[in-house]
Amino acid sequence: MTPESKKNKDKILVILGPTATGKSDLAVKLGKIYNGEVISADSRQVYKKLNIGTGKITKREMRGVPHHMLDIISLVRLRSPQAKFFSVAEWKKQTEKKIVGIISRRKLPIICGGTGFYIQSIVDNVVVPEVPPNIKLRKKLEKKSVKELFAILKKLDWRRAKNIDAKNPIRLIRAIEIATVLGSIPPIYRPNRNPYRFLQIGLRLPDKDLKKRIHIRLFARIRDGMIKEAQNLHKQGLSWKRMRSLGLEYRYLAEFLQKKISRSEFVQKLKTEIWRYAKRQMTWFKRNKRIKWFKPEQVKKIGKRIDIFLHISKNISRRTI
Repeated sequence: MTPESKKNKDKILVILGPTATGKSDLAVKLGKIYNGEVISADSRQVYKKLNIGTGKITKREMRGVPHHMLDIISLVRLRSPQAKFFSVAEWKKQTEKKIVGIISRRKLPIICGGTGFYIQSIVDNVVVPEVPPNIKLRKKLEKKSVKELFAILKKLDWRRAKNIDAKNPIRLIRAIEIATVLGSIPPIYRPNRNPYRFLQIGLRLPDKDLKKRIHIRLFARIRDGMIKEAQNLHKQGLSWKRMRSLGLEYRYLAEFLQKKISRSEFVQKLKTEIWRYAKRQMTWFKRNKRIKWFKPEQVKKIGKRIDIFLHISKNISRRTI
């Protein structure tokens, strides 16, 4: 590929990083500056009514910037087991259509989120296998503990086991399902056949600061009605088992609402688990040497880097945000 052909590719901005670093807020600021539309890369925010627990951006917080890939599928009152799982293959397929639409409107696509494999599927043009659900196998696997599920996956596909969230039964079962059909095969990457150019901006903080943000945000979500949200979801048909399988906040909300743990245990366990999740996210992202890392407050420096990427001679990142 010649430098000229590479330069003429349509461009996509990616905002990524661990939880609680302010990705959504930055994406909105950049969307306002660069006439962009945001595509969420969050594996749980695709579900309707998982709002407070997932930290889903509100209409007010969007400040008029269009957002996509939020509230795609319902979790409650569904009869089809297939409909209860939104795969990375489905996310990639729908996101590719959103990108085409945004570019056709002469706007900048801004992918924003912390689900590493979602982002990688687009940036590296990963060929994701579309394996249909195996209901019989799922029922069998649902009886096993996460430790047993992880051991099964490790035997079938050690590459996938190395990078998966080992405490998320839904992802473990889906990975086993795929490995059972396809065997242990590495993902297929086609970055050279990608029709787009990407700038990946990563947000990170010192451990002490990130832990403080996680603490503040957790109490803000509790104050804003996270517990009530989980109660309502259960009343509307979301089983405790399914709620636990969503991981993080919802795992411990299910245990707390069933009185299996106290309120203080709920808060402490959740703080610890969110921190561990943030560390896993950073482990994933650190493998990607193309990410340009910044602190959340370095908006002007980020803007200058974007100006270079977009070949903007006048530094519009200096506009008041």
